[in-house]
Amino acid sequence: MKKAIIIGATSGIGNELAKLLVNNNYRVGITGRRTGLLADLKQVKPDSFIVRTFDITETQTTVQNLEELTKELGGLDLLFISSGTGDLNDHLDFSVEKSTIDTNVTGFTCVADWAFNYFENQKHGHLVAITSVAGLRGSRQAPAYNATKAYQINYLESLRQKAKHLRFPILVTDIRPGFVKTNMAKGEGQFWVATVEKAAKQIFIAIRNKRKVAYITHRWRLVAILLQNIPRAVFDRF
Repeated sequence: MKKAIIIGATSGIGNELAKLLVNNNYRVGITGRRTGLLADLKQVKPDSFIVRTFDITETQTTVQNLEELTKELGGLDLLFISSGTGDLNDHLDFSVEKSTIDTNVTGFTCVADWAFNYFENQKHGHLVAITSVAGLRGSRQAPAYNATKAYQINYLESLRQKAKHLRFPILVTDIRPGFVKTNMAKGEGQFWVATVEKAAKQIFIAIRNKRKVAYITHRWRLVAILLQNIPRAVFDRF
């Protein structure tokens, strides 16, 4: 039986993917800040889930929690970072930007580094993280969200490069969703909004197929190509 940890399993994609994994012969450590929601998920299949409540922004305790959870699982094959935050912030309220940076940069990096080092020591493993199509360009409405997602995209690419040089079978997968029907989907003008169930299913397939980058849903690759090719002078008018 394979072992996985999901960072941010209380709701949304992380919660749904946890159910998919246990139905596909995984034992899963589920984490998040809300113990009650994790307990509800555990009740779905009590013998397949191990609960650990912590906040990844509290980096001093994050590593200890990950090590203890991995020991309780009996090893680790897959670590999935689903935890993330971001809000519209037209008025540049610094507290909003700081909260986004604390989770999407500081907390993300702490977890990703720990996972990569663990996989390097055991010479195999799979790190998967949710970034976003939003990370491909800036946004006047949510500057920190788009910028931190760009950071994550580049950080994962750096870890993939490190794995290549180590010549160990360490896989790094960058999941780039468009709009998914979760609490994270904010703002007007949303289109191609995927259900959580559809998004989680496509993510599971991407994990199984060992993809380096996967757009969720697949059609968002077209938006990504468009975003990357819009001239800066045009994009600045948006």
